[in-house]
Amino acid sequence: MQQETVKQTSSFKIASKLQDYKLLIKFNLSFMVVFSAVISYLLAPKVIVYDWKSILILFAGGMLVTGSANAINQAVEKDTDAVMKRTANRPVAAGRMSVQEAIAFAVITGLAGTWLLWHFNFLTAALAAFSLFIYAFVYTPLKKISAIAVLVGAIPGALPCLIGWAAGNDDLSAGGWSLFALQFFWQFPHFWAIAWIAHKDYSKAGFKLLPSDEGQTKYSAIQAIIYSLLLIPVGILPYIFDISGLVSLSIVLLANLLMVWQCVRLYKEMTVQAARRVMFSSYIYLPIVLLALLIDKIKI
Repeated sequence: MQQETVKQTSSFKIASKLQDYKLLIKFNLSFMVVFSAVISYLLAPKVIVYDWKSILILFAGGMLVTGSANAINQAVEKDTDAVMKRTANRPVAAGRMSVQEAIAFAVITGLAGTWLLWHFNFLTAALAAFSLFIYAFVYTPLKKISAIAVLVGAIPGALPCLIGWAAGNDDLSAGGWSLFALQFFWQFPHFWAIAWIAHKDYSKAGFKLLPSDEGQTKYSAIQAIIYSLLLIPVGILPYIFDISGLVSLSIVLLANLLMVWQCVRLYKEMTVQAARRVMFSSYIYLPIVLLALLIDKIKI
């Protein structure tokens, strides 16, 4: 009986530790980031046949590098995470994991992920390392200084598209940049909607993430509309650069119009509920757009 209890206790500790590492790497966010990298890889003209070994290496390397950046972020923001309701249960903020452990994990996963991505070429690994650096050491501290942090953070947020493209095409040609632009501009209404919903929490922590210094204002809502409108011409670029066809172009334009409509509703209503609709629309937008582009990919 005692031996069985010890086994159950050990199993519980292992499960808890694994759950903490899942929270440390922000698994859901990391998965979305790596998803865009994999789709961008598959969209590259040189990728004609799906090589599942390469896909798994890209996925694993991307998860490791992204997880590393998120671990550094949580180690640095331990005190601010602790005062916000939405982040207080993160392992470092809650005291279940030391800063040293989080940093050690970040170093190991960052190096391992970069090494794995070198399987494709130096450019892919270099872009991944650059993305990690910008997110962890520029965007993270900038959040308490200026709302321009959102602009800076959108760069590593969109780089997975270039990373995937470089892995599949060995270059940074126009097609890769069009995917980068699509994910870059998508992030503004997406992130501002989250910042609108969590405004009290972010303000308590000293983060400046909405465009207006006053926070949830008409100006912030207008900015969300402007960037969602910019998605419309950007959404045409994959068609112009012969990445995908007319069917996906139609789907992308419809998705863009939906984003604009939700941002306009935010401007009219000025409520957390309206911001939540923008957020959920943005979560749906990205996989629909990327999968539409892939399914309608032009085979050269």
